[in-house]
Amino acid sequence: MSHRNEFPLPNWSANRSIPRDSALYDSLILRTISRLMMPLLMLLSIFMLLRGHNLPGGGFIGGLLAASAIILQMIAFGPKTARRILPINYLMLAAFGVFFGAIWGVPALFSGLPYMQAFWLPEPIPGVGKIGTPVLFDVGVYLTVIGVTTKIALLLVEEPTLFPLPAMKSAPVEAEGEEVA
Repeated sequence: MSHRNEFPLPNWSANRSIPRDSALYDSLILRTISRLMMPLLMLLSIFMLLRGHNLPGGGFIGGLLAASAIILQMIAFGPKTARRILPINYLMLAAFGVFFGAIWGVPALFSGLPYMQAFWLPEPIPGVGKIGTPVLFDVGVYLTVIGVTTKIALLLVEEPTLFPLPAMKSAPVEAEGEEVA
């Protein structure tokens, strides 16, 4: 006897595989929201980057916000979309970020001051505030965090397709109670 609220279960076969470029969740709502959230998260990440030298925020939290925008696209649309959003090598972006951040300590050495001594422009920039070497260091941190976080997320998502597990072969099992001669 069938009830009104019973729905047939989908026919899931054991051999069904997810295409390599498919999204993690095939949801119209998630895709729509992720399209709307991408520019907002990127603007918020830049805002956090620029205000971080005077107030809470900075390159780390700004980089996490930007990476989360890319990862949200990856979840909604798949890893190929994340690679199209920022079509670069994420490890090279992280390496460039480390170099870019570290280079801004050198001007202090040329002035006879300790490494990473801050230099500031005398006048603040309207809407941004005072700009100096700490802001440029934060840009390096920002790029590094985007590169590392997004690369880790891509590796986690693409792992089954990059490193497929070998097929398991079952060994014959002897029935209980039988003696082996």
